[in-house]
Amino acid sequence: MPPVPPPAVSTAPVAPVVAAARPRPFRLRATPYTSASSSPSPSTSAVSSPPPPPSRHSRKQLVGRDAAPAAKPAKHRVFFLDVNPLCFRGSQRSLGAFARWLALFFSHVSLRNPVVAVLDGEGGNEYRRRLLPSYKAHRPRGPGTGADSRVVDVLRECNVPVVRVDGYEADDVVATLTEQALQKGFRVVIASPDKDFKQLISEDVQLAMPIPEIGRWSFYTLRHYVAQYKCDPTADLSLRCFIGDEGDGVPGIQHLVPGFGRKTAVKLLKKHGSLENLLNTAAVRTVGKDYAQDALVKHADYLRKNYQVLSLKRDVNVQLDDRWLSTRDSCNDSSVLSDFILKFDKGQKINSR
Repeated sequence: MPPVPPPAVSTAPVAPVVAAARPRPFRLRATPYTSASSSPSPSTSAVSSPPPPPSRHSRKQLVGRDAAPAAKPAKHRVFFLDVNPLCFRGSQRSLGAFARWLALFFSHVSLRNPVVAVLDGEGGNEYRRRLLPSYKAHRPRGPGTGADSRVVDVLRECNVPVVRVDGYEADDVVATLTEQALQKGFRVVIASPDKDFKQLISEDVQLAMPIPEIGRWSFYTLRHYVAQYKCDPTADLSLRCFIGDEGDGVPGIQHLVPGFGRKTAVKLLKKHGSLENLLNTAAVRTVGKDYAQDALVKHADYLRKNYQVLSLKRDVNVQLDDRWLSTRDSCNDSSVLSDFILKFDKGQKINSR
């Protein structure tokens, strides 16, 4: 059955229905992300022992204890789910892959925290393709290339609001909503395999990434980023302007200046902070070795164009509804996803005959 384009914008979760008996849950689980090269191993908590019996304290000790400042309450979390990448297994569309990743996400990652699903809008790539024709040029375009309408239905039935803004990619909508959530005092988790979101990582923004090789979601935090790249994520966007993004069709500077690699870029950005500061400084004085200096002066416009293409917009015309930030009603999850997977598997068997 050919995919049907999702609705233009959907914002309100549907009312819950009575859930059927829960099936046996998946055995896969989410684990902290670890880089293959340099990410630190996650810490493990020891089994807690019974508390010691209460001891007597002097009145002076008790007064001092009462006067101690209370710990700040932990911030609530909101999850933004980047839907489109989950609808594919490799380069092939797969509703089964979507259902299984979503089941793992609900049961092991987001739990009952609020979730907002975001889809690519119609024509969302056009702005960047006008700047750089090679941007995602290898990917299909037009109606039918986004998330299937059945995907939207499943998300609604699981009480997840769905947002889609025509003229913008999901990445830009997520970046805009992330800024709004931070202003409301929330911590943000962006659920996506897309490395573009690494430019948003901070103490209050982390990623949850599906890892097909192990069949799990893994959290990726500020600590993991610094261990992997040896720099702060505030420089991530500037760094990617130099190294490019092969998956999105954004060439780096290496094909113009082969000796200008990641190591050189990181060293210069650590000293100058951002691409724009680096280029402005290189225009008036020497900032590095001859080959690097010549590249920065000669290819400044090229690097600035990469910055425009790779930078996520944070001014999309969309508002984070306070109703989306409430605890998610998860009572439908098991029945909805079980029925969806059952229908998908049955359809697969019929089509294979």
